[in-house]
Amino acid sequence: MTAIRDMSQSRKAAASGWIGSALEYYDFFIYATAASLIFPQIFFPSENPTVAIVASLATYGVGYVARPIGAFVLGHWGDTHGRKTVLIVCMFLMGISTMAVGILPTYQQVGILAPILLVVLRLVQGFAVAGEISGASSMILEHAPFGRRGFYASFALQGVQAGQILAAAIFLPLAAYMPTEAFNSWGWRIPFLLSFFVIVAGYIIRREVDETPAFAQEGERGQTPRSPIVQAIKLSWRDMLRVICMALMNVIPVVATIFGAAYAVQPAYGIGFAKDVYLWIPVLGNMLAIFVIPFVGNLSDKVGRKPPIIVGALLSGVLAFAYLYAISIRNVPLAILVSLLMWGVVYQGYNAIFPSFYPELFPTRTRVSAMAISQNIGTTITALLPALFATVAPPGSANIPLTVGAIAFGITVIAALAAVTARETYRVSIDDLGNPEAVPMPRADYERQRADAASAAAAVRA
Repeated sequence: MTAIRDMSQSRKAAASGWIGSALEYYDFFIYATAASLIFPQIFFPSENPTVAIVASLATYGVGYVARPIGAFVLGHWGDTHGRKTVLIVCMFLMGISTMAVGILPTYQQVGILAPILLVVLRLVQGFAVAGEISGASSMILEHAPFGRRGFYASFALQGVQAGQILAAAIFLPLAAYMPTEAFNSWGWRIPFLLSFFVIVAGYIIRREVDETPAFAQEGERGQTPRSPIVQAIKLSWRDMLRVICMALMNVIPVVATIFGAAYAVQPAYGIGFAKDVYLWIPVLGNMLAIFVIPFVGNLSDKVGRKPPIIVGALLSGVLAFAYLYAISIRNVPLAILVSLLMWGVVYQGYNAIFPSFYPELFPTRTRVSAMAISQNIGTTITALLPALFATVAPPGSANIPLTVGAIAFGITVIAALAAVTARETYRVSIDDLGNPEAVPMPRADYERQRADAASAAAAVRA
């Protein structure tokens, strides 16, 4: 009965992480899509189109500015009150703030108050999402069967990709079939108002998962820290620094879905991709990623976490050049093909692995705090990039693919070097995670125990 219950909780945790991440990142990315496609016109009107684009993309970045603050608060909550509780809090904050964006007045209606309110709500969004991946990854990891942490934790990021598909899929029919005037006035609000269902669905799903055994044991032993953030910084600052650098890989989705959208669609750049055509590029890339992620997660349980991250970082950085070049020559089929390679396949070498690799670098008592803080600092840095890209490569400038691509590649090199210096974790016992002196289990013993665990899981299913 215990084996059956454990396997049931492993699956519930993975499903909760998948669905919760999908719903929360649907909320987060519909804002990103709107910031590229419509917000420059309705919240930041300007005689200078470059100013409007930069201002709109900067509000996208504001959401990331709030993420380190959310990471400190929600990470502390997750390490002191439990993974389950913090995930439910994140869901409510994200859903309510996103719904509120859908009822905001425009600049033409209330003037400067409109972008101010937009920025405030984006700050709440950023605060809320800061605890999602660290909390979901830790919950799945701590519930996962032996030797399957990489595979199970990858479902948290598979959910993120699904959320991005859903965000774009909601906008696709609206942008394609609604008259421009109707879309600009009220059609864009529909995806935001649908967040009501995020709140309801997220709560129903997450209340069914038990707290993790690892966290419960910390509480039973009286080892739940009063100040997990202080402990994390004191004991794990080197690994936190590595995570910050590896999290700079967020530059690839920034290039693919944020700056790439503005470059392809905004009239000032003169490329002229139709909005509905461009929206298919990240949709198709993410659809492919959904299939690639569990494969890579499973691979990391066999060969380790570091090789996929290093290869994924370097190759996706190289492909950023080709992706932007395809947009610059107005070649839609080529842009889609390179997107499928860069975003859908190669980038997933990093994306599928970090939900297991990051929390494995830290001990149970500070896991959520350490991962949340360091990951969100890294992604916050990359959130400044859309506005930077639009500034250093504004409409009318030459060599936009080379300029932006070079910055992106340089950042991916930093991420790869951080992974090179990190210790391998996939054969380390869950009780020893976060201990720099921990000795990985011998490969033969690890493979034998993985096989035993798989046989037990198969017996439970039968």
